[in-house]
Amino acid sequence: MVLKVSKKGFNYSQDGPGNRLIYHLQGCNMRCPWCANPESMALDGTLITSQITGPHVSFTSERVEDLLEEANDSRPLFFDGGGITVTGGEPTMQFDALKEFLTGLKACGIHTAIETNATHPKLSELFPLLDLLIMDCKHIDDKIHRPVTGVSNQIILKNIEKAMTEHGDVLIRTPLVNGFNADNETALRFVRFYQQFDTDHTRFELLKYHEYGRDKWTACGLPYQIKDGFISESRYTDIENIYKSGGLTVVRT
Repeated sequence: MVLKVSKKGFNYSQDGPGNRLIYHLQGCNMRCPWCANPESMALDGTLITSQITGPHVSFTSERVEDLLEEANDSRPLFFDGGGITVTGGEPTMQFDALKEFLTGLKACGIHTAIETNATHPKLSELFPLLDLLIMDCKHIDDKIHRPVTGVSNQIILKNIEKAMTEHGDVLIRTPLVNGFNADNETALRFVRFYQQFDTDHTRFELLKYHEYGRDKWTACGLPYQIKDGFISESRYTDIENIYKSGGLTVVRT
């Protein structure tokens, strides 16, 4: 099988433990207006205009067996508990090839992780292949989630419930965006939802809105629509304390 890879490279302790080789896959079913990787949204790729490299398509097609060989060759660099993380875009958009890749990595004894928006109905099939499951949860209210991201949160919440019940190492991330989800009432609603389940094997990470991808939107010929998404450190701390007061384990990476 073939995976469409938009980019790859090493990161330390950002998307999983230790030094990791991160694969960004092409394609996402969400259209979050703050996305840091807008070039990876279209499954068939995006034409990127760049003064440095010239116009180019946003992905390359790579055979799973070649990626497995690359991963094996990279073993000496997986220090401090490192391994492979697959992110996006949304990696489950290429579900069958992703599953084949993860199966091969596990057979090689390489630590595996994915970062997913948790919208795929068969996500739980990947649980046995993942040492770490990183899931995004952007808003608890579907009436707000759907018009902003373009996708319902119903499958997301079901997958989160299943992951918290069945998986041994879960990290749930929420980007905090002013005017969208960075208020106390929304934070309390998140906490009440999570408190319904066993959180012993789940950590939570709150991410401040940033504009690292803003220039990419322009390079992709797309309008950047967020006007005032930043939150203050005190706003961040208030929300973090709501999570902690609810008995949830909050981490910062």
